[in-house]
Amino acid sequence: MDELGRLDTPLHRLDARTKIITTVAFIVAVMSFPRYEVSALMPLFVFPFVLMASGNIPAGSILRKVAFAAPFALFVGLFNPWFDQHAALTIGSHTISGGWLSFASIMVRFALTVSAALILVACTGIHHLCAGLEQLGVPRLFAVQLLFLYRYLFVIGEEGLRMIRSVQMRSTGSGPLRLRTYGSLTGHLLLRSMDRAQRIYCSMASRGFDGQVRVLRRTALGWRDVIFAGGWIAFFIIVRNWNLADGLGRWLTGCGL
Repeated sequence: MDELGRLDTPLHRLDARTKIITTVAFIVAVMSFPRYEVSALMPLFVFPFVLMASGNIPAGSILRKVAFAAPFALFVGLFNPWFDQHAALTIGSHTISGGWLSFASIMVRFALTVSAALILVACTGIHHLCAGLEQLGVPRLFAVQLLFLYRYLFVIGEEGLRMIRSVQMRSTGSGPLRLRTYGSLTGHLLLRSMDRAQRIYCSMASRGFDGQVRVLRRTALGWRDVIFAGGWIAFFIIVRNWNLADGLGRWLTGCGL
């Protein structure tokens, strides 16, 4: 994601605030649909696809991350078909319950919102993203904590992997690690993280860090930002108020007849 954030494309050159506002508007539009809506959400896939194409963002990279988080959304909507069994849609001789429609709607919303958030990071970069949040009025403390969480989450993950690898190399190979072993590793990882955090803070304080997010290349709002945000927000409003997929289907069916 850091490498993608350093690309130089027209999308990357837009102001971070523009992309943040547009993405938030997109997420609000997605979440405002009724729970049984599925077809009306389909035109919104245009937004992430266009951004990936214009920002040279590999679709496979985004899809892998979306698939990694998909089990959480799957678990949220998994029991909807059992709790909501009233008939909501009839296709020929087949009847689809409201639970299946709401389950499909949850998965579509998840794919749209998570992919939009990932693309926002990929086409902005975490430093510019946090600086843009601060410029939009988000408390500086929150922006700095978000930056540190993103940056040092990978450090903690690598430290945890090294600890597990060390235990496995010293074990007898009798099988997977027991639960109490993972508990001990978690405690030691917490102590190491606290100690490392203190060293990092002292190092940053000695170098004059004052809690402000600084970036090497600052962008300014221009007419491209206005066109980008205004055009997409207008598209979201149109999709929210008119079911474009249903209208297109009716038109194609009418043409076919």
